[in-house]
Amino acid sequence: MSGVVMPAVSPRVQSVHAQMTLDEKLAQLVGYWVDKGGEVVAPMAGERGNTGPYEEATLHGLGHLTRVYGTRPVDPIARAEWLWAEQRRLRAETRLGIPAIVHEECLTGLAAWKAATFPTPLAWGAAFDPELTEELGAAIGRSMAALGIHQGLAPVLDVVTDPRWGRVDECIAEDPYVVGTIGTAYVRGLQSAGVDATLKHFAGYSASQAGRNHAPVQMGRRRLQDVVLPPFEMAIRDGGVQSVMNSYAEIDGVPVASDPALLTALLRDEWGFEGTVVADYFSVAFLHSLHGVAGDLGEAAVLALRAGIDVELPTADAFAGPLRARLAAHPDEVELVDRAVLRVLAQKERLGLLDADFEAPPTEIDLDDPGLRALARRAAEESVVLLTNDGLLPLATPGRIALIGPNADSAESLMGCYSFANHVLAHHPGTPLGFEMPSIAEALLGEFAGADVVLERGCEVEDPDTTGIAAAVEAAAAADVAIVVVGDRAGLFGRGTVGEGNDVDDLELPGVQRRLVEAVIATGTPTTVVVVSGRPYAIGWMLEGPGAASAVLQAFFPGEEGGPAIAGILSGRTEPSGHLPVSLPRSAGAQPYTYLHPVLGGPTEITSADNTPALPFGHGLTYTTFERGSLITADAATDGILDVSVVVANTGDRLGTDVVQLYARDRVASVTRPVAQLLAYQRVSLEPGESVAVSFAVPAARLAFTGRDGRRIVEPGEIDLWVGPSCAQRDAEARVELTGNVHVVTAADLRTATATVRTGADALPVR
Repeated sequence: MSGVVMPAVSPRVQSVHAQMTLDEKLAQLVGYWVDKGGEVVAPMAGERGNTGPYEEATLHGLGHLTRVYGTRPVDPIARAEWLWAEQRRLRAETRLGIPAIVHEECLTGLAAWKAATFPTPLAWGAAFDPELTEELGAAIGRSMAALGIHQGLAPVLDVVTDPRWGRVDECIAEDPYVVGTIGTAYVRGLQSAGVDATLKHFAGYSASQAGRNHAPVQMGRRRLQDVVLPPFEMAIRDGGVQSVMNSYAEIDGVPVASDPALLTALLRDEWGFEGTVVADYFSVAFLHSLHGVAGDLGEAAVLALRAGIDVELPTADAFAGPLRARLAAHPDEVELVDRAVLRVLAQKERLGLLDADFEAPPTEIDLDDPGLRALARRAAEESVVLLTNDGLLPLATPGRIALIGPNADSAESLMGCYSFANHVLAHHPGTPLGFEMPSIAEALLGEFAGADVVLERGCEVEDPDTTGIAAAVEAAAAADVAIVVVGDRAGLFGRGTVGEGNDVDDLELPGVQRRLVEAVIATGTPTTVVVVSGRPYAIGWMLEGPGAASAVLQAFFPGEEGGPAIAGILSGRTEPSGHLPVSLPRSAGAQPYTYLHPVLGGPTEITSADNTPALPFGHGLTYTTFERGSLITADAATDGILDVSVVVANTGDRLGTDVVQLYARDRVASVTRPVAQLLAYQRVSLEPGESVAVSFAVPAARLAFTGRDGRRIVEPGEIDLWVGPSCAQRDAEARVELTGNVHVVTAADLRTATATVRTGADALPVR
């Protein structure tokens, strides 16, 4: 078979590979889900799965052990003892003695019983804090490494396209630069602990038709290159990520799992990725059963290997028996197997698995120690977004609080779809969480210890029953203030209102929650609404107008410390500093929508349909005010650096944190360009009266786009720049000229913007 280029590997890996039989090679390319049993975690997975008993399946070795800790509630120390013993068995009882890679989910923390649960990735985006996200990744990685886990299936770098899609809470933002910078920070953190990160889902998964899971993706080359791919390229070039997972999607009729243009030509040949590509669960088999591009599982295996997939997860559906039978008839295709095996062996060598003795499993471990909880609290506090506030917040100590809503006293509502509680414990009713998870109600009782707090659910998250609304209204009418906590309950495939497989065709709050909120506001009692959700909802009706709430907070599944974080923001103990990483939608009918739209992608006089969002990307209020002074900048070359500086001052009477957002618009280009594009951002905390100068060094390549010939270029011409509290407001503006010739972007140009913050006497920009 011609055209198969073998990866460069060490002499040791070459030696091990030279000794291997075909069965030993195939064993390294599959996973085994030891604890799966009769549980089905995803539709269409039940009839497939593990091939034969475990001892038989591992006779020749094993590539991956699938979710040893994350399939059912197991005591971490007892499970570690089993794992260490099993790795010793693989070393002693298989001919080559090669241990298995252990992989786990780690999107909101290690998805294991008793492990800390952090905010969901959409909350990472709301915090606009890559340094914090890197700390999260490192903390999660340390817990994983201590338990013998080598690979984490995170982060998700899908750019949010349509909030109707159920997996929005797993994503970071609708802006590819935010996704890329924060996702890359998570990669650096996780891998600093010796755990390989896995980019998901490469590529295009979130751009499915009508926001439906696994639905076809129809997009042109320009959107793919300019919006979908940049976060992955950043994490590979800047983050040095070691693994990538394919998307389930088909793009213009070609399933990604069978597409060598993406998985080899782009990923490896152009970007230089040298790690392993692992299959999203069952996606190799889906080439046969769902996509219909393979006549059987053997053909599906070859299509996936040829495209560039190295490891079939979670189990051996196609890469074991079906592939072996295929190779008997097509022996030349064994080169595809060899290429993948060399990559897997190289990963195991780098991870130290070829030398590990597994003699000393951990004897004690705290997966939710005070340091992890403090980090979870900080991440939650930074992520909560204050959408509106007529002055009610922060709350003066009220005498009587009516605390209302289905999420007010629900710990589960604080966690995302891929938290262990919602992902696994839902199958094990009665099993405790294994760690402390104070609800908002519990946190408020501590925050306002002197107040009389009356709790009424009013309704359930999904249930159409409205009989509880009357009691909620009565409680609100008798209170000094009302706090209504509404939103989502995360789950999978119909077990909740958001999460994998829980796609929707409208963006109203689930169930009768809108009726509850409207009824409470109608009492006239000052009302704060707290939306705890995994997607943005169409809640414009509660933001302005005669039926508006006094204040609205948005919390994207803030994790185990979300209750105290929200309570602290309501009381004023903590300052709100989150900003919207996604536009707050006007309606489901306005989707898909992105702030990165050209002129004709927004409201115009030639259509009566208005898709203007209820609140724009980047919006977020604080309890103080900020003034953003003149923008100081200068012209730059198309292959150069834009230097931009702005003075930001806290003009209020409280400490506050501003997310300084630098936007641009390319005024004239050879293809249509967005009306706004985020170039750089920086969190800045200021005392009352304090000012700082924030200086950005922005590579002109941040303004690159795919030209008519398919190359990514930077064109000369005028650029509008502005700094404001969101993409829609310009507080400080300037116009610059990009000079020189059309510049074709190279790998050397693909750098992130850097920010410098100067204080005191230095807080004056220099021309």
